[in-house]
Amino acid sequence: MNELITGDQHAIASGPYRAVITEAGASLRELTHEDRPLILAHPEDEIAPAAFGQLLIPWPNRIDHGRYTYGGKTYQLDISEPKFDCAIHGLVRWAPWALAELQSNRVLLTARLLGSGGYPFRLDLEAEYTLDPGEGLTVRLSATNTGRSPAPYGHGAHPYITVGEALDGCTLSIPGDRYLAVNDRMIPDGPPRKVEGSSHDFREARTLGDLKIDNAYTGLSRDGDGRAWVHLTGAAHTTSFWLDERHPWLEIFTADTIPADLRRQGLGVEPMTCPPDAFNSGTDLIDLAPGDQFSGTWGIKAG
Repeated sequence: MNELITGDQHAIASGPYRAVITEAGASLRELTHEDRPLILAHPEDEIAPAAFGQLLIPWPNRIDHGRYTYGGKTYQLDISEPKFDCAIHGLVRWAPWALAELQSNRVLLTARLLGSGGYPFRLDLEAEYTLDPGEGLTVRLSATNTGRSPAPYGHGAHPYITVGEALDGCTLSIPGDRYLAVNDRMIPDGPPRKVEGSSHDFREARTLGDLKIDNAYTGLSRDGDGRAWVHLTGAAHTTSFWLDERHPWLEIFTADTIPADLRRQGLGVEPMTCPPDAFNSGTDLIDLAPGDQFSGTWGIKAG
């Protein structure tokens, strides 16, 4: 009998890559290449600290005071981040996800988000993780509105990529030409600012040093396949992260407030369909009509 608090552990592998995805939240708990960790992991019988590997649905990041208006009605979500009086990272990251398909290199998990007082909408969700010897990990998130009214929607994810050493000596590249400054409660403080001339400009790779970042980037430069790339390079290894065009926002977090033994050992790289507090600003918020589906993909690879 499985009595792990993160539930069933779904292990997949392909070539040099290995991954473990948990029943709890359909979270990415481990990802390795040739036994080298590509993300910060956590033990199977401990809850994910600092949102390690979690999926953020139906909104990423924060909603100010947990309150928003949609379709002419005002809703109040539970305050899941009392420190800043915010609702943070959605509603499904601790929920059990059902196993739909499992192959040696692929797992598909599903969840049904039913209505609640703060989010009276109904969504059917899918999270698909696939490993490939050349491409590494690809993750596809999908949501279908199975309710009777339009639903506000956004999603994200919260892996921390690592090269096995402290961030300070690593070289980092971030593809965004604008970033969101935030107030002391981590809510956006005005429109996106140009990174040019600021400490947030990592369009050309440079050493991170002791700089602290916890900001969303946009204006992402992309390759011919529509992917925007983040590269974290240490003394011996590079770990790369990509996100598709369905994710115009990218939160970067230098892990300054996570558990002390892992602090600044990994970089939070969070693909987002919308910026923080989008349920209030409306920026890139998805109006998911009944019967409609939204999907987006992102991935991680060595090198």
